Amino acid sequence: MKRTPSISTADVTNAVGRAGPAGLSRRGFVQSLALSSLAAGSGVTVAATTPASKPNSNPSNLGQRFIIEAGWVLAESQGELELIRNGQVLVRDGVIEEVRNGVFSDALPRLKLPRELLMPGFISGHTHCCSATPTRGIIEGPRSYARPLELVEMLSDEEMDALTALNLAELLRSGCTTHLEMSLSLRQAESYVRAAEPWGVRAYPGAMIPGIERLFEIWFRGDDQILLDAEQDTLVEIAANLAFCKKHMGKGEGRILPMMSPHACDTQTPATMRALADAAKTLGTGLHIHLSQGQRETDTVKRLWGQTPTQWMESFGMLSDGPVFGAHMSGLDWDVDPPILNKHGVVYAHCPSGGGAGNGTQPYPEALAAGMAVNIAIDTHSNDYVENLKLAVLYGQARHELLGELDAGRQTQRPTVWNAIEGATRVPAKGLRRTDLGVIREGARADMISVDVCGMLNGTGVLPPEPLNNLLYANGRMVQTVMTDGRLQVHDGRFVADDPQRILEAGGEVAQKIWRQLDQEDWFTETAR
Repeated sequence: MKRTPSISTADVTNAVGRAGPAGLSRRGFVQSLALSSLAAGSGVTVAATTPASKPNSNPSNLGQRFIIEAGWVLAESQGELELIRNGQVLVRDGVIEEVRNGVFSDALPRLKLPRELLMPGFISGHTHCCSATPTRGIIEGPRSYARPLELVEMLSDEEMDALTALNLAELLRSGCTTHLEMSLSLRQAESYVRAAEPWGVRAYPGAMIPGIERLFEIWFRGDDQILLDAEQDTLVEIAANLAFCKKHMGKGEGRILPMMSPHACDTQTPATMRALADAAKTLGTGLHIHLSQGQRETDTVKRLWGQTPTQWMESFGMLSDGPVFGAHMSGLDWDVDPPILNKHGVVYAHCPSGGGAGNGTQPYPEALAAGMAVNIAIDTHSNDYVENLKLAVLYGQARHELLGELDAGRQTQRPTVWNAIEGATRVPAKGLRRTDLGVIREGARADMISVDVCGMLNGTGVLPPEPLNNLLYANGRMVQTVMTDGRLQVHDGRFVADDPQRILEAGGEVAQKIWRQLDQEDWFTETAR
């Protein structure tokens, strides 16, 4: 809460080469792209129909069968990612029917994205949706996020829903279509479902156990008797969360699939671990946890139970019954844990902005070198998925270089944007055991996003030759299209699932209420200048 298969530079070059005409050199291919982009001009036609039809400016009129035309499409072909220049995607009833490098002759509604890169929707393996905006911009100094999060739980249901809606809208706006949501309490989990279902969000929600009202006393305890005394109340929470999961299972036409979400191993006892394992097995949707999120957690579990958190989870069968996503992993035992995690297909949810902007780095290069499945995830304070994708690469590259100088014995791998894109799409989809997510190919769900890669600040005015690299200069505001099951949630850079201005104003009022309370408590200490 405090915060793939690796692909080499040669693979990047090969992927770009595959997108070009046969027999054309890489240099010639790049030159041809620039010339063709200039010849095509820079006009944008969004949600237009074929010439024989009237323009379709209303995104709700795309219908059940439509075509997306994009300057670049990041598709999957024969198990490999492939960039397709001027690609087209045919969608029927929320499913991708066909992907081609050519024109469909059907007189169907068309979503025209000539300046954009079309990609699978991003999947975050770790979010705390309700609590981002009240902490953003006030915890980047030496202040703790604990008190603001406690105040979120004191809100009315209506106020909580306003906060949840704002944060959920931000996640969608930045291209994050699937969320493994660890709400900080059962009330916040209910609020999440109330917001997610009508907007067509794909989600695996659950409530953190123990919840935020009980968490800090147990987590930061000075005496382990506090943990043991809390056991019965934690068992009650597990039962309540199991009931929540059963109640909401399959809602939203099957898009909402709740899972058990324990806080971490150092806030559990053997009895609660057994209960969690049984609940997860009953549901079959998996388990979402903070795993060795710091060295203190690993040391505590070793002291109490004689094993690393990973070993302890495996001893209860928690890694083998359904998908498992573990966040942060900064305290892993690198000699012991990675082989166990890899054996069970556990996904490491790496959160570059966990704990707030600039709050240090996490072991992304080490995990890649260990062959682990690594997802790029959100955590709490930043909901900009594109920004976190970029930070994962840049922070990871800096960490790789520094560790190479300071700890030559540590195995690391320099992350690339291709690693990050895999970690945002195919890696978490595989971890969820969903072959129909995280890819653009025939038979996959139509969860797709587009990013403008031609505009100011991240582009050059024309379609770029290697568009994934342009994501390293982008942010969530450059996301132009977001859809889940073919349903538009962002269109032409505008949030269309609901009224964005109303959402922003209502969520802002609640954040201000929390800040006023913090001010009354003299929480706003001076920060370094």
